[in-house]
Amino acid sequence: MNASRTLLLIGGTSDIGRATALCYAQAGWRVQLAARREEEARRNADDIAVRTGSEVTVHRLDVLETGQFESFIEGLPQLPDTVVCVVGELGDQQRGQTDLAHATQLLRTNFEGPALLLGSFAERFLERGSGTLVGVSSVAGDRGRGSNYLYGAAKAGFTAFLSGLRNRLAPAGLRVITVKPGFVRTQMTAGLKLPPVLTAQAEEVGRAIFAAAETGKSDVIYVRPVWRPVMMIIGSIPERIFKRLRL
Repeated sequence: MNASRTLLLIGGTSDIGRATALCYAQAGWRVQLAARREEEARRNADDIAVRTGSEVTVHRLDVLETGQFESFIEGLPQLPDTVVCVVGELGDQQRGQTDLAHATQLLRTNFEGPALLLGSFAERFLERGSGTLVGVSSVAGDRGRGSNYLYGAAKAGFTAFLSGLRNRLAPAGLRVITVKPGFVRTQMTAGLKLPPVLTAQAEEVGRAIFAAAETGKSDVIYVRPVWRPVMMIIGSIPERIFKRLRL
């Protein structure tokens, strides 16, 4: 049991967030669920607490309200040992091409907010001398594609941020993990036709995050390993050919 260890899960109302928090709680961790919609997060917290007997608290946080990050961190019951950020919004690519407000929201939700928040926790972890940061990015960030380049560009930025943060914090013994789930059956992808071999369940993502953080064996994980060669192939297509494809 790890009763003295605390997880902060950012995105506590999402399917992946709930599944990840449940994995940690089952292992005896205290859990802090952070979410914009407190009532929904509280339902998840109550369910997890009943299932596991672990302490689960709820804390309001909107990743677009970057000016509130410092007060949010200061207001937590204790500085967590691990922070996992699963925040993301797929959005509507076609809408974002002409609606600048929607495009801005996608870029800020998928990159700016999560990056700045994890960066703030990094400073606290450096002062303490320990801590693990986990950011859920996306295979969509491995190469820009016409069908989702707003989302993909934001995730590419987040992946690069996590890589740089990992490089900076490694000498201090702090860990930064990048998670690339690929397709996941969640509320966000409801209604989409997804290929089974490339599609994970939320519980699968949660287990992968927990295992990566606990074992320390991987810094960048593709939840479904098949995505690694798939994205290597897509990434190796010459631009003169790639720009003719409809992906």
